[in-house]
Amino acid sequence: MTASLLPSSFLFRFSLPCRYHEPLWTDQGAGLDETYRLLDLSEIDAQPTFAEMRLAWSDAGLAFAASVRGKRQPPWCRETRPEDSDGVRIWIDTRDTHNIHRASRFCHQFMFMPGGAGRGLDEPAADQMLIHRAKEHAKPVRPGVLRVRREKRPDGYLLEGHIPAAALTGFDPTENPRLGFTYAVVDRELGEQPFHCSPQFPYREDPSLWATLELVRS
Repeated sequence: MTASLLPSSFLFRFSLPCRYHEPLWTDQGAGLDETYRLLDLSEIDAQPTFAEMRLAWSDAGLAFAASVRGKRQPPWCRETRPEDSDGVRIWIDTRDTHNIHRASRFCHQFMFMPGGAGRGLDEPAADQMLIHRAKEHAKPVRPGVLRVRREKRPDGYLLEGHIPAAALTGFDPTENPRLGFTYAVVDRELGEQPFHCSPQFPYREDPSLWATLELVRS
């Protein structure tokens, strides 16, 4: 039997619920339990998985908790080099547009790192990143607006982040309760775990390859 030229996940357009959580962020982080866990769609293509992602929303924005396991080495992170660092990348399109291949001003990319900041490069960090080949870029996020928290684990870490509504151009859950969304956990030791789209496709710059989040209050 001839192997398929396309990964199985490429044949589907995914839409998943994202549950409401209030308060979205406190000094202790996001506090998301198992009910906020996203399905691990990368398993459809039998890709290795080493991270679990939980996600929630409120009128204050979005929050996530990513648990990375199976590490033997410390993550490699530099606040000055987010594009080369280990951590969690998140892409959001506040218009959920799937018929464009180049990002608009409603498309965003953020990087959350378990280290790379502080004098000893051991403090977590977060930054906004430009999307390659974008027609327009989202408005810049001021320093300190993104929130990040990390817990070290024996074989990895828990990384939590908050993307405030002010950092998301066009974020309006009442008028637009659907978001284009994808993420990738990147790690020099363990590899790359994308949400659902195989790394052979340009999901980092093509919004048509992103999934849909349905913002639900239940």
